[in-house]
Amino acid sequence: MCGRYAASASPDSLVEEFEVEVDGTGEPGVPVMRNPQSPAPGEPDWNVAPSKQVPVVLTRTPRGEDDADPQRQLRLLSWGLVPPWAKELSMGNRMINARSETLFDKRTFAGPARTRRCLVPADGWYEWQASPVATTASGKPRKQPFFMSRTDDSPLALAGLYEFHKVQELAPAEGPVPTDAWVISFTILTQDAEPGLDRIHDRQPVVIEPEDWAAWLDPTATDDAHVTELLAHRPEGRFRAWPVSTAVSRVAQNGPELVEPVGREQLVGVVDPVTGEILGG
Repeated sequence: MCGRYAASASPDSLVEEFEVEVDGTGEPGVPVMRNPQSPAPGEPDWNVAPSKQVPVVLTRTPRGEDDADPQRQLRLLSWGLVPPWAKELSMGNRMINARSETLFDKRTFAGPARTRRCLVPADGWYEWQASPVATTASGKPRKQPFFMSRTDDSPLALAGLYEFHKVQELAPAEGPVPTDAWVISFTILTQDAEPGLDRIHDRQPVVIEPEDWAAWLDPTATDDAHVTELLAHRPEGRFRAWPVSTAVSRVAQNGPELVEPVGREQLVGVVDPVTGEILGG
């Protein structure tokens, strides 16, 4: 599963990279987090965790302009899909990921998969490898965090779905909100990990190729086969991975140092994703 990622690009950079027509990051929706987010939404964040509001690219018709053409927008959405029928916003904590193989088998994801698809800009994502040989003091497998990014350093766009939930009762940190306000949330799609990355974890986020961005975002392309075909486009050799500091395991930790590789001498029972070699005694 994808439970953490890094997103350090500014909204201005994302507007250019993703050819965004409307920058709506100055109009954040209702947050799911009750405590102030750090870093603030839209600021560089090297440890994005569920429930945070982060920049997401989507294509929608402007509000109140039903006859207008859909526009590519950059918005701040909360990570963790909250369906319209949810009784509480905390349900989003259980829906940070959706399996791409079963999207149309579940009512929560089927509708958004047809008409509410989005792209989640990222530098890369983190995953924790369970050691096959090293254990902790409690006898559990030692876990080593890795960071995955594109080998060509081009913008990375995770496949996502977004949803709207009308707020009924919520008291976030900044005080009560109107009952007609909306929480806009998203989930990240996952699939089987490709060779090499599967030595770190058996799942990985779906990454949409730049040539497929427009097709993925198109809200008028509602055919299930259209979505399935885009999900199946998986060119080989797109990603690289390296071990990083265990500091990333603490949500409060942040900064570019989290994505820096750690030396081989710091590794204990780690499997090299390229060779399969065990690194560290």
